[in-house]
Amino acid sequence: MDIYLSVLRKYVEFSGRAKRREYWTFVLISLVISLILSFIDRMLGLSTEQGVGLLSGIYSLAVLLPSLAVTVRRLHDTGRSGWWILIGLVPIIGWVVLLVFMLLDSTADNEHGPRTA
Repeated sequence: MDIYLSVLRKYVEFSGRAKRREYWTFVLISLVISLILSFIDRMLGLSTEQGVGLLSGIYSLAVLLPSLAVTVRRLHDTGRSGWWILIGLVPIIGWVVLLVFMLLDSTADNEHGPRTA
């Protein structure tokens, strides 16, 4: 949980690097929280016909910037520019490429900082 909170504390820090563990821990915990909030939305009748709930919508907005920031830092860790995040706008192919980038190992020291242990 400490990793998740550290990402939230660095919610607008787009410089530096984020290791795989930091990125994937944040993604997993965010997914679990979103599923729980969606379930609560449905139980309380706060969901629309499209399935968007009040609580899950507020949470999604709250973690939007931290999600973007940790993704950019993860791209930096693989030796890429943060602008590569825009490839996610290309349906399917872009998502797959971005997923592969997120799964790659860290590179050696680069312009975004030293490789951490």
